[in-house]
Amino acid sequence: MRHLFALLLTGLVAACAPIAALDLLVPRDGYQRQIGIAYGEGPRRRLDIYRPEAATGPRPVVLFVYGGSWSSGERAQYRFVGQALAARGYVAVLPDYRLDPDGRFPGFVEDVAAAVAWTHRHVTAHGGDPARLYLMGHSAGAYNIAMVAADPRYLAAHGLDRSVVAGAIGLAGPYDFLPLDSATTRRVFGHAEDLAATQPIRLVDAATPPMLLLHGAEDDTVYARHSLRLAERLQALGVKAEAKLYPETGHIGIVLALSPLARDDPPVLSDLDRFIDGQ
Repeated sequence: MRHLFALLLTGLVAACAPIAALDLLVPRDGYQRQIGIAYGEGPRRRLDIYRPEAATGPRPVVLFVYGGSWSSGERAQYRFVGQALAARGYVAVLPDYRLDPDGRFPGFVEDVAAAVAWTHRHVTAHGGDPARLYLMGHSAGAYNIAMVAADPRYLAAHGLDRSVVAGAIGLAGPYDFLPLDSATTRRVFGHAEDLAATQPIRLVDAATPPMLLLHGAEDDTVYARHSLRLAERLQALGVKAEAKLYPETGHIGIVLALSPLARDDPPVLSDLDRFIDGQ
């Protein structure tokens, strides 16, 4: 069944209709949605907030960053993620960020850090608890949140310490790669003076927030060794970290688990709950 859903989504992507197809399936009730909130200047520095309709008291916050090889994507495509998180009782924050060619490294990481800073300072007004702020991302988005968690300079630019991040959840993220091994990465990272400083695995230290690294065992876009190696490195530093591989799951299937097509299959949301409850 998981393969069927993944093939369906792949076909929809090829037909350029994934947004409409998934959006039609997303429930419209049970949550409140505020869109287009500015966290900085420019059209790509906007975010949407999803909050449970019947929530009482401040709720844990999950800031989700989508992927797209740092060159495509927009938050409107991920209403299914915002709804899924709100249905689990979280306040979900979904930012856009600058994309190639306007947002080459480190621009997109700087944008995500700015969105994190805005969320920490303003989410109380939207029913969220800034003391329980978690970062979550898929693919290139997982890279972005890992960089914010690993390198203290990004949040320090906003007067914040990494301790404002309670934890980070990566879905199929690239954390240890040669930025010159493809046309895309050469374009996005090739100008960096220090290529090692573009890699989360080279930057993590003992102050890195706890991480849950989820990956499809059959992912042939970003191989599972990225999550395994980063978790191993973090554990060696004494940081709470876990890597979990899902069998029969590829690069698309892991984020599809957040959609109505395959809700929690594999159990991404259940593992997210477990991770947050354990902090």
